[in-house]
Amino acid sequence: VQLQASGGGLVQAGGSLRLSCAASGRTYSRYGMGWFRQAPGKERAFVAAITASGGYTYYGDSVKGRFTISRDNAKNTVYVQMNSLKPEDTAVYYCATYYGGSYYHMSSYEYWGQGTLVTVSS
Repeated sequence: VQLQASGGGLVQAGGSLRLSCAASGRTYSRYGMGWFRQAPGKERAFVAAITASGGYTYYGDSVKGRFTISRDNAKNTVYVQMNSLKPEDTAVYYCATYYGGSYYHMSSYEYWGQGTLVTVSS
């Protein structure tokens, strides 16, 4: 599976962005998917995840109520809609395929995209 993240950019605080992660491979719909982010000088942190069917979603505490993860298996794409953005949301955002264990942990993910930069100005 190859993942291509896109949609990052510069946005003012309070604004919105939608990130996309397009996957190649016929087995995409069998994978849960997750988003993580890494701010400068910080460790990569969990943002959101969604099960293979899309029936369940999980969010990090800092983004609950502001971010929404979704997927379109027909398009092999997972999205994260980010609203009410804050300067502390500035980071490189990565998508990844989940293979088992806790959705919140990096070690539960196998394939990673290259990342897309989100910068939120105050």
